[in-house]
Amino acid sequence: MSEILLDVQGLKKDFRIDGKHILKAVDDVSFTIRRGETLGMVGESGCGKTTVGRTLLRIYEPDGGKISFDGKDISKISKRQEKELTKKMQMIYQDPYASLNSFYTVEDIIGEGLDIHKLYETKAERRERIIELLNVVGLHRDHMNRFPHEFSGGQRQRIGIARALAVNPEFIVCDEAISALDVSIQAQVINMLTKLQKDRNLTYLFIAHDLSMVRYISDNIAVMYMGKIVEYGPTNEVYLHPMHPYTRGLLEAVPVANPDYTKIHKKTPMIGEVTSPINPKPGCRFASRCPVVMDVCRTTDPHMTESENGHKTCCHKYR
Repeated sequence: MSEILLDVQGLKKDFRIDGKHILKAVDDVSFTIRRGETLGMVGESGCGKTTVGRTLLRIYEPDGGKISFDGKDISKISKRQEKELTKKMQMIYQDPYASLNSFYTVEDIIGEGLDIHKLYETKAERRERIIELLNVVGLHRDHMNRFPHEFSGGQRQRIGIARALAVNPEFIVCDEAISALDVSIQAQVINMLTKLQKDRNLTYLFIAHDLSMVRYISDNIAVMYMGKIVEYGPTNEVYLHPMHPYTRGLLEAVPVANPDYTKIHKKTPMIGEVTSPINPKPGCRFASRCPVVMDVCRTTDPHMTESENGHKTCCHKYR
């Protein structure tokens, strides 16, 4: 078994609204990622996936819990330590149009990390390093002096990937890194990320909506709902034997190009209204939409229960 690179226990991140109300964006989230593996994190928009990724990278200050990276607690570190941490942890952002500085050339965008951490001795060495990174992501040296608006969305995302790779990180948060791209380009980017992981022993937190893509790239899956992880486990276990009603609802929502399958397998729709994440009431947050809700669900928070093969779920039905 490979060693654990990232260990997150009881992570919390709150946002104050109007100085009175508290939005619990991430509420007691725990997971581990082993070196060289990928954890896929899925869930609806607004469930807290991106907040988890940004809190891990210290873009947001955590309000509770513990984050251990390579055996070291990074929950509370100094600015100097944060700078050192950025050499090991990077992010690929969702929007390739907004995440690149439109006033910078490609050379400046990719070279910024090299400049900050002083990872070269001469300008010639810096230039060669940038050319090498462009080749790695499928671009070439002629692109160095162009600006982001001169590229397609897929090419811009490749530039963002090259920027993340510039400082030789160990861990990368892929925050909806393919959602803004065409389907054909998505497959190319996924294959490139998979190859880079093998070649460089990278570890990913892969945040996405597309369940089929998450299944393809991930070793383990974490399903989030309103700031909490409701199901966690090996990818095939979660997909083939979903335990939480919300996970089953997500999988049933994926279209299947087979009319006969649709006739045989009846879907259980998720009905009801989404409860507010602002000052949430006790009980399961999925209770208002759950097709198998019980009385205890409306009054008592469920705790994570583990079955076999590391498959866990947060549901009173499996206690």
